[in-house]
Amino acid sequence: MLDAKWENVDLERRSWLIPTSKTAKPCYVPLSSAAVAIIEQLPRFKGCPYLLPNPDTKKPFNSIKNGWQKAIRDAKLPGLRLHDLRHFAASFMVNSGVDLFAVGKVLGHASYQSTQRYARLANDTLLRAVEAGAAKQNP
Repeated sequence: MLDAKWENVDLERRSWLIPTSKTAKPCYVPLSSAAVAIIEQLPRFKGCPYLLPNPDTKKPFNSIKNGWQKAIRDAKLPGLRLHDLRHFAASFMVNSGVDLFAVGKVLGHASYQSTQRYARLANDTLLRAVEAGAAKQNP
């Protein structure tokens, strides 16, 4: 995100191209309507290609460590790691009934095995659905 450029964001299609990801292959990330709304409000600096540049230098930030520490301190969420948010998002998707294949694609997992850690959540969601259906059958 630190190196995200405007040229790689397609607000109309609601996608963000990450030219080089962990897998070294380009990766498209779908953007939620909430993400698009935030991106649309970002200031644009003349001659600056970056989405979130340092406003003073117009260059990418080197790290978000200080900002992240302030955010979790202000939110009273000590110990929350940035990667935890990714895990929570995946868990929310699975618990909302999104299939593991789609969750893996959203997360950019190169293999299905990486997404398997969420299989238990998917099974729990299916069990709740079966129980809810069974409860309707037996009033």
